[in-house]
Amino acid sequence: MKKILFPTDFSEAATNAFVHALEFAKIVKAELVLLHTFEIPVYDSQFFPENYASIYSSIELAKFEMFKDEIPKLRAIAAERKLDDIVLKHRLMDGDLIYNLRNAVEEDQIDFVIMGTTGNSDWTKFFTGSNTNSVISEVNVPVLCIPIDAKYKKVKTIAFTTRYREKDKEVLKKVLKIAKKTEAKVKSLYVKTSNSDVSDATIKEWEQEFAADNVEFLVLPSDEIKETILDFILYKDIDILTTITHKRSFFESLFDSSFSKKITKEVSIPVLIMHEK
Repeated sequence: MKKILFPTDFSEAATNAFVHALEFAKIVKAELVLLHTFEIPVYDSQFFPENYASIYSSIELAKFEMFKDEIPKLRAIAAERKLDDIVLKHRLMDGDLIYNLRNAVEEDQIDFVIMGTTGNSDWTKFFTGSNTNSVISEVNVPVLCIPIDAKYKKVKTIAFTTRYREKDKEVLKKVLKIAKKTEAKVKSLYVKTSNSDVSDATIKEWEQEFAADNVEFLVLPSDEIKETILDFILYKDIDILTTITHKRSFFESLFDSSFSKKITKEVSIPVLIMHEK
């Protein structure tokens, strides 16, 4: 891994996520590309015939000055954590966030995106908020989303949920590579319902194929899938929850359940979005 893109609006959520991005960059020996975008409002030039251009110039200048003022604050955070040797690059772009982010991923050959979200108090917003949802949909690299209350701590356990589909194997291999770099263990969970069509032979095949990897396969029989996954997150000391893009609607409903609302503050953990190919 060489480059991590960190989109920021310099909010509290973004600043919290920046600490995670710094620590992750240190572990994987990557550089951070900081992206800040802004949209210039559209004016009807017939109402601003003389100062039309100056309005745009003044907005651009103001955004540049703000950007210039905020960058030293981020560098101070890096220095405070003794991470000031991490290479920080900057991109200030006008226009649509998602359009610019997608271009930055392609132009800078980004391997990973880390971004903050304010979704801790309402997990539905976490997955369906316009920016987070669009980034997940439009960017084809892993995206690590950091809730505002998820304070950085060393990652020891990464959760991976599976239905033992063949295509899930490729995603698990990528998660294991990330886990190896962070010296974390992967706990793979399958909730086996009474209607399950996954055979014991398939489960054993997976266990044998990944026997040399630092992964533990857990099969929990239950028809209460949401509650079982949330219990798993809570009681297995999960530091990062991994989900695959096709499962996003399920996780959306998972964290919108009445059960999750009771414990929402306890599951303030980063969520790693992986893309199936």
